[in-house]
Amino acid sequence: MALTATVYKVELQVSDMDRHYYATHALTVARHPSETEERLMLRVLAFALNADEALAFGKGLSDTDEPDLWRKDLTGAIEQWVELGQPDEQRLRQAAGRARDVRVYGYGRAAAIWWDKNAAALNRLRNLRVFEVMPATCQALAAIAARKLALQCLIQDGAIQLLHDGGCIDVELKTCKE
Repeated sequence: MALTATVYKVELQVSDMDRHYYATHALTVARHPSETEERLMLRVLAFALNADEALAFGKGLSDTDEPDLWRKDLTGAIEQWVELGQPDEQRLRQAAGRARDVRVYGYGRAAAIWWDKNAAALNRLRNLRVFEVMPATCQALAAIAARKLALQCLIQDGAIQLLHDGGCIDVELKTCKE
């Protein structure tokens, strides 16, 4: 018998003063059986950082043709493509050709190594932005994972905070490519 996805419900309030975006999103996030809670929470963080009414989760680990998150316009053209982890260079080149804006949020011990290995080739992609989520942020996100969760994301002057019932997480991102 195949394992099924675990459903998480997240109420996410975003106050992004840098982009002047303020909204509440009721997210239903499916966690693939092979996905860790850390990665699931990083998808929620990526949603908060790029929040938009048209932003949607891709099919996830079960479909390699879709990103973790994407935003399409009314014609179906891809405006934004968001990946987590360390995608290969060819996948990012294809994404850069299909979307106006491509973002990668690398995480884990191998993120810095991945960037060092791929920086020369990826720096040529003008519509690509790459960030590394610091390990302390990843651990803090994994620690608050719950099937039902209420989060507030505050973004101001590049500083990012996630507030939850148990406290606050100061999100640390390292910009690799702007």
